Amino acid sequence: MLLGIFFFCYSASYAGKMRAEKLRELDLVIEQSIEKGDIPGAVLWIESKGEVYQRAYGRRVVSPGSEEMTVDTIFDVASLTKVMATTPAILHLSEGGRLALDAPVSDYLPEFSDGGIRSEPVDPEVTAKDRERITVRDLLTHQSGLPPGIFLSEKDFWGHEEGARRAAAIGLIERPRQRFRYSDVNFILLGEIVARVSGQRLDEYAEAHLFGPLGMQSSGFLPTVRAQSRIAPTNEIEGYGLLRGIVHDPTARRMQGVAGHAGLFSTAEDLATFLRVLMRGEAVSGIPILDDDSLSAMTTNQLAPSAGMERGLGWDISSNFAYQRGTKFPLNGYGHTGHTGWTGSSIWVDPASDTFVILLANRNHPSESGRIKQLRIEVGTLAAEAVGYTKEVILSGGREMAPEKPAVQTAAGGSEFVLNGVDVLERDRFSALKGLKIGLITNQTGITRTRRSTIDLLASAKGVKLKALFSPEHGIRGVLDQDLVDDSRDAATRLPVYSLYKSEFRKPTAEQMAGLDALVFDIQDIGCRFYTYVSTMGLAMEAAAEQGLKFIVLDRVNPIGGEVVDGPVRRGEGNDFVAFHSIPVQHGMTVGELARMFNAERNVGADLTVIPVAGWIPSMFFDETGLPWVNPSPNIRSVTEAMLYPGVGLIEFTNVSVGRGTQTPFEHVGAPWIHDGKLAIEMRDEGLSGIDFYPTRFTPDSSVFGGEDCGGIRFVLTDRNRFRPIDLGLALKRVLHRSHPDTFNLMEKGNILLRHEETLEAISDGESAEDIRSRWKEDLDEFLNRREAFLIYPRKNQ
Repeated sequence: MLLGIFFFCYSASYAGKMRAEKLRELDLVIEQSIEKGDIPGAVLWIESKGEVYQRAYGRRVVSPGSEEMTVDTIFDVASLTKVMATTPAILHLSEGGRLALDAPVSDYLPEFSDGGIRSEPVDPEVTAKDRERITVRDLLTHQSGLPPGIFLSEKDFWGHEEGARRAAAIGLIERPRQRFRYSDVNFILLGEIVARVSGQRLDEYAEAHLFGPLGMQSSGFLPTVRAQSRIAPTNEIEGYGLLRGIVHDPTARRMQGVAGHAGLFSTAEDLATFLRVLMRGEAVSGIPILDDDSLSAMTTNQLAPSAGMERGLGWDISSNFAYQRGTKFPLNGYGHTGHTGWTGSSIWVDPASDTFVILLANRNHPSESGRIKQLRIEVGTLAAEAVGYTKEVILSGGREMAPEKPAVQTAAGGSEFVLNGVDVLERDRFSALKGLKIGLITNQTGITRTRRSTIDLLASAKGVKLKALFSPEHGIRGVLDQDLVDDSRDAATRLPVYSLYKSEFRKPTAEQMAGLDALVFDIQDIGCRFYTYVSTMGLAMEAAAEQGLKFIVLDRVNPIGGEVVDGPVRRGEGNDFVAFHSIPVQHGMTVGELARMFNAERNVGADLTVIPVAGWIPSMFFDETGLPWVNPSPNIRSVTEAMLYPGVGLIEFTNVSVGRGTQTPFEHVGAPWIHDGKLAIEMRDEGLSGIDFYPTRFTPDSSVFGGEDCGGIRFVLTDRNRFRPIDLGLALKRVLHRSHPDTFNLMEKGNILLRHEETLEAISDGESAEDIRSRWKEDLDEFLNRREAFLIYPRKNQ
């Protein structure tokens, strides 16, 4: 081992200098996380002043079979690849004079100059020539202006060379050095630069110059068959089986397991070896692997003060992704994660106390339902307390493209609070609205995290002049389930309430906006194309642009998450209010991100500002945010119903009840002509993931088949991380049409919300789900490519 004798502690019998009671708390929170099913197991390594506390918890494998977690378990460390392999390899080449950090990327990858820009860039001033200004240093600090990732289609298999080609060709979305934007593309390119300059692929170079000399015998890409029994698997992927020794990251997997952003496998002990070198500069042999200048550049700030955060070369210091620091370690440390919970690996280093913390877990085994963020925060906090820190240190700051991490506050159930845009606005003392006369587009969902109405908040805010209110479908209080909503007056503020759900008016008029400086939008969407609040937003943004008003969106989380994107992209003409823009049924975007897309792709030209959400990760569901739930409309009464809506809603307007007029709309469907038991069996035979079906009977009070006894099925979500609403909607249409071709009015009413005639015809013809999906795969792929330029919150799956 390095630099003296280390004390290894494996249990509660610990008697070292770290606070034993805090180490026991650490054990407890990890064990509780395992009991809750957040992770199957973990390995913890805390080292402070030469003293080590190391433990293994839970199981390495839970399916198929079962294996106990051991301290020498090898993990897929995901984005730690960036700082354990790619960054030091680049700096090693730089020290040898073989590349220059401030040289253009195109000096080493000539084809990079030909990549151009995205058709809808974030920065309207970006040009193709800006690519020539991007340096190797810009890639290392995530300031290149490139998008977060390469678009994926799940069945693609590229090979390494094709992945590198795609990264080099991907369009620029903003000028370099404008802002920090975490991007896998940056490090894919860096990995390719290592290969071009050295003549060795990244895995070979890292082994020869880093892992080998450091004695990191369990670290590397493409683990050997001999190491398989020690590897913690992730989940099962079609075409690969259980991923054990195969990288989980989909882009790296398509690049044959070797990429600059992901692909490394390692153990806690090997990571500890590397971190000692990083902290103290010495290798096993006593010969430095990197010089002091390189080590310092990795671990001290390399960004301009205007960035509002600090990052080293590769390493994170105080960006919004540095939450594994917890709340007690001081802000002059550094670390990295295997990003935003991807596989479960994280590191934090605190030079002031000569301490580092390594937490390794395979949170996505046996499925993607695991969670790791809150555990990382708790482990970081308790580790700091174990080495003597007691004062809370809050990470603040933040920018639109990397939303601020708020102070960690714990809700009653233990989940961390997230701030919606209105909460950020209030926290920032309404600076974005100061001196403006505004009209507010909102309803009952416009509340703060303390449940204060946005109407009341802005009406009493100093420096803000609230002059008018605008209401969407269902009215200002969200209780009206009717075809049209009239104008009214707000009882509390006595302000006029202009309805945007009239037959003649769906957007604010010039008369209603007279004397205003801005329109502010604050309504909770539910992530589905035909949920009409986003249509109201788009039309209002057009009206604001026409009158020269600012348009400000107070962003809100997508309650069903921002990772899954599914369903056909809108085609054809028709009622644009339920299909405002060419987006898929489940779009996976927030209202703020959609506003950016609408503004650019529809050439609205609005003076748009988005006040971003803080602390939200797109993999979160609403009930994981700590935010208060308010029914966004009369028939969406829970997160479960919001999850079901994009699928069950596809049979609305047909002669099937979707449960309107009952206590649980969208949680069951039925009709007088349906045999409940038979339909349950047929739906189970469809083999859908994450959902089960049970026979039921119900009598709606109103709406379709009001007052009539309906046979049907009840939906029970068994794994909402695997559940896909569009699969449910397609299956319902297919099964009902197959069983009742003369009764179910598929062709007459089935396309009102689907808006994809080709899919409807395929269902009618009895095509398989796979063949149906193939009909809109190309459009969906193109949408995923389009949306990258408008995303505010980093996604991992696309």
